[in-house]
Amino acid sequence: MTVDPKTGTDVRLDNLHFSYASASMRFDAVFPAGAISAVMGASGSGKSTLLNLVAGFETPDSGRILIGNEDVTDLPPAARPVSMMFQENNLFAHLDVEKNVGLGCSPSLRLTDADRAAIAAALSRTGLTGKEGRLPRELSGGERQRVALARVLVRNRPVLLLDEPFGSLGPALRLDMLDLLREVQAERSLTVLFVTHQPEDARRIAEHIVFLAEGTVVAADRTKTFFGEGGPQEFKHYIGDEITNFARKRT
Repeated sequence: MTVDPKTGTDVRLDNLHFSYASASMRFDAVFPAGAISAVMGASGSGKSTLLNLVAGFETPDSGRILIGNEDVTDLPPAARPVSMMFQENNLFAHLDVEKNVGLGCSPSLRLTDADRAAIAAALSRTGLTGKEGRLPRELSGGERQRVALARVLVRNRPVLLLDEPFGSLGPALRLDMLDLLREVQAERSLTVLFVTHQPEDARRIAEHIVFLAEGTVVAADRTKTFFGEGGPQEFKHYIGDEITNFARKRT
């Protein structure tokens, strides 16, 4: 897929239906090109399922998934222009930092000189230069997530999915990773779908919010609108007094 580096590519869920056991979900949403969109909602509302559908790890019963102008609904995960970061970071314990990142270039680790240059650049961008030979167990939690982000960078896909990747980090480390993510996203015009339970994380880096309840999209708008007085009632109910606290901090 060819993507304009200045604008990125949008992600559209068109009347997407998915069911398992007794649960039925339906997603209609547009995630703007080159922007960070927070995906929020209570546990069980369908946030991770939505990401898995976009990534190709789940198959919808009907409807379409469009990335840019391409219908990717029937494409396998590896053929989609998508990368994904998980909370567990999915690093291989027996591989050092350089090799874990290198998997983003080649699953067999048959790396070209261009691949090695891309890996070095990604490690530099994520502040990991000098730690190429360390194993995951020798890294802090924040460093392990930086390795996962570096692997995303070498994959060079226009869409990035994040399923609460920083949820296990302490407050200071989480903020550092959020700021790094925002910087990298802006540099590459990535389209980011970011699952989070933290209203402050969404407000810090997201331009848009898509809010789910019981397996459907009940509200979607700019972050500023969500946190304003006229924001969706479902969202206000979800975060409770948080919105009042945020408003007080901003005045």
